[in-house]
Amino acid sequence: MAEAERIIGTPDVEGAGPEKSSENEGAGETAAVKKDEAEGAETAAEGGASVAAQVKRKLPLLLIVALIAYALDLGSKLLVVAKLEPSGETINVIGELLQFRAIRNAGAAFGIGEAYTIVFTIIASSVIIVIARLARKLYSLPWAIALGLLLGGALGNLTDRIFRTPGFLEGAVVDFIAPAHFAVFNLADSAVVCGGILIVILSFKGLDPDGTVHKS
Repeated sequence: MAEAERIIGTPDVEGAGPEKSSENEGAGETAAVKKDEAEGAETAAEGGASVAAQVKRKLPLLLIVALIAYALDLGSKLLVVAKLEPSGETINVIGELLQFRAIRNAGAAFGIGEAYTIVFTIIASSVIIVIARLARKLYSLPWAIALGLLLGGALGNLTDRIFRTPGFLEGAVVDFIAPAHFAVFNLADSAVVCGGILIVILSFKGLDPDGTVHKS
């Protein structure tokens, strides 16, 4: 009898083994899926952090470009006021095609509108405010360079308006770059013009400051 029970019970015992093994395999697959999901989530988080880092780099670039433009303009003006203006000397850089000579300009870039100094001061201040607002959604590298040039140039000439004679907000800008048959200007003017040209090109191509491209 015992022998018969042993023989009859054998299939049940053997059948239980594969069932248990199947359960173990299922649990292993579930664990593997969860592990893959966790790794995927971690990768996505790292990717998001990488994208965020790329986005954040645009504002520092704008500030770096602006700082370089401003420093070059300020340094050149200090040198001109200290060395070139007192002597009244004219330096021939490329013969008479390009000269350095110091003048004071109460108008806008290239000597335009000398009777509206305060107006141009307000415009420069407004440009700086607009750039500060755009910088919050600045994801485009070319736009960061363009706005940096514009900001540095605007700050350079605004510094003259505020601190130079004849008075606060009416100060005359120091100009010294004198090409033949053209108005005398400074490095701040050059930065503003270059930044403006780049903005026109980017707008023509449909590239927005946030990095998106649209078709006109």
